[in-house]
Amino acid sequence: MTFPAALTDYRLLGRSGLRVAPLALGTMTFGADWGWGAEEAEARRILDLYLDRGGNLIDTAVNYTNGESERLLGRFLRGRRERAVLATKFTMARDPADPNSGGNHRLNLLRSVEASLRQLDTDRIDLLYLHAWDFTTGPDEVLRALDDLVRAGKLVYIGLCNTPAWRVAQLQTIADLRGWSPLVALQIEYSLVERTVEHELMPMAEALGLGVLPWSPLGGGILTGKYTRADLSDENGADVAATRKGVIASTGHLNERSLAIAEVVGAVAAETGASRSQVALAWTLRHPAVTAPVMGARTLAQAEDNLGALAVVLDDDQLARLDAASRPAPIFPERFIGRPMAQQLIFGAHPVAMRR
Repeated sequence: MTFPAALTDYRLLGRSGLRVAPLALGTMTFGADWGWGAEEAEARRILDLYLDRGGNLIDTAVNYTNGESERLLGRFLRGRRERAVLATKFTMARDPADPNSGGNHRLNLLRSVEASLRQLDTDRIDLLYLHAWDFTTGPDEVLRALDDLVRAGKLVYIGLCNTPAWRVAQLQTIADLRGWSPLVALQIEYSLVERTVEHELMPMAEALGLGVLPWSPLGGGILTGKYTRADLSDENGADVAATRKGVIASTGHLNERSLAIAEVVGAVAAETGASRSQVALAWTLRHPAVTAPVMGARTLAQAEDNLGALAVVLDDDQLARLDAASRPAPIFPERFIGRPMAQQLIFGAHPVAMRR
């Protein structure tokens, strides 16, 4: 397996023929409406840096910073829209008082897409994600509505975020059987502090032709070493926190285990001469299912540092230490099937390496 060394080492996105950079630019930090993002001038500099280096996959959502992220991108991309593969998302409520302004149903999908097209000042969305499975809308309604928008030319490709593996597999199977637009991308949380997706979602994505785009590959900043035990918190409010620390605490990762993993990242970074962020990003790029981690930055310096991850080489010993510190416990049925007794019952005296 070869690893990218520059943003111009483009990769195919899942089963599609779409060429995308090995690092996507996440823009949830574009706009200060949530209290901790980048102001317009800094956001423009971050985008310019990414595009100038050859990056082309830009990630946003209809509700990021209350729509300001999309509006800023619409302004920034005037005159160079065709240089970008523009990805956005629907699902999240745009008006908390309107029960139909959120969810996966057809009405919200149509309204959200129209809102994104206006805010992005574009005639199409290159990649639209369902942002999270709502557990209320049926799969046929979701897929048919998405396919209709592809046929209408408003969407080009479709993907999913934050959806159980069994549901993703069901959706992809239905799409294939009915000749509807297939899913080509899966955006899920994946980092050294969140590896449980390796149980089901990552091998499923490889088998079904979905490129994985990890969000929060730095563990919300935990892996950069910015937090200490004094910051440990179980904060879990319903609103988007006014501080970045509050947002990370609400994910449940601001705990002792995550800080212990971050210490190993720091040790490896010191050995390689790379930053902690670069080590964490370089680690995610090694998984064969990963197409492009979604990097986020609030400053130009952070963006520059993240891009340096493409030059980081981790040796076998460093990878083994990172794996040992972060390895998730197995779950059933792997927890049972992987044990010697079960392997002997299945294969007799000649064990066979398990495929993930």
